[in-house]
Amino acid sequence: MSLPALVAPDSFKGTLSAARVAAAIARGLRDGGREAVELPVADGGEGTLDVLVGALGGELVKVSVSDPLGRPVDASFAMLPDRTTAVVEAARASGLALVTEDERDAFDASTRGTGELIVAAAEAGARRVIVTVGGSATTDGGAGALAALDEAGAKPKLEVWCDVRTAWEDAARVFGPQKGADAETVKRLTRRMAKLAAGAPKDPRGVAMTGAAGGLAGGLWAFRGAQLVPGAPAVLNAIGFDDLMRGAMFVVTGEGRLDRQTFAGKAVFEVATRARQSGVACHAAVGSSELEPFEQRILDLQTVTSATTEDELEAAGRLVADSVGD
Repeated sequence: MSLPALVAPDSFKGTLSAARVAAAIARGLRDGGREAVELPVADGGEGTLDVLVGALGGELVKVSVSDPLGRPVDASFAMLPDRTTAVVEAARASGLALVTEDERDAFDASTRGTGELIVAAAEAGARRVIVTVGGSATTDGGAGALAALDEAGAKPKLEVWCDVRTAWEDAARVFGPQKGADAETVKRLTRRMAKLAAGAPKDPRGVAMTGAAGGLAGGLWAFRGAQLVPGAPAVLNAIGFDDLMRGAMFVVTGEGRLDRQTFAGKAVFEVATRARQSGVACHAAVGSSELEPFEQRILDLQTVTSATTEDELEAAGRLVADSVGD
């Protein structure tokens, strides 16, 4: 009996969750006569909470917090089975998806709701809070979150899982425009971030990952001593990816969009790199890709198939099943 395939994709952000992507690819593999194990993955940004709870178990706790514009919104954090570790996903309280395109306000959007989620997790008994950052509507350097923590007197141990390696001083320039900032607003945001950094106990400028989620990561690092962790490796370690990969005939991963700017922090990059280092073949299904053939070869991806819908992902799974010999 042949070994199963390991299906380990990230979400196609804004359209399909990692679990739905994994299920679709796995259906295609099974249609092609292959056994498949589904293991949705994430890069530390949006969707990370669902991936961790799906793999590790835990309880979702819903609370009312502030959205990026200060309006009430219901958001959940996860209490993991040990009952002392919680997971807070910044996008659930401070995410870009919570505001319409014409509501985007990169200067006034606040991370206060994320801070309120951390407070709620601490009040529920969490001594350690993993904050997954990415997909935020904010560029406030974490000021809103820090204010909420200060007001509540909450002091859990913080671990921030980051989906990008961008440094503090580049956050406004790199991510501000997608949050509604024009050129003048980017300059205002950059000046505000510099002022925040100058008054911090530790200077976040020049430090990798401090710019994640508009500086939320850096604010928690500089003012609260949070540990900054590359998200994709942390997720794969937490869900036991390596052991499952070594027991697989090949791996199929996936991502909605691969771009050169952030590729090194992507889950697909981490999955493919680990597979290559272990001598396990790796295939990918992606919505769009800017990778050159040389970059694809560096990762040793056997195939890269374009797919944007569940039907297309199923078809990609069948193609991979057909292309792999026994």
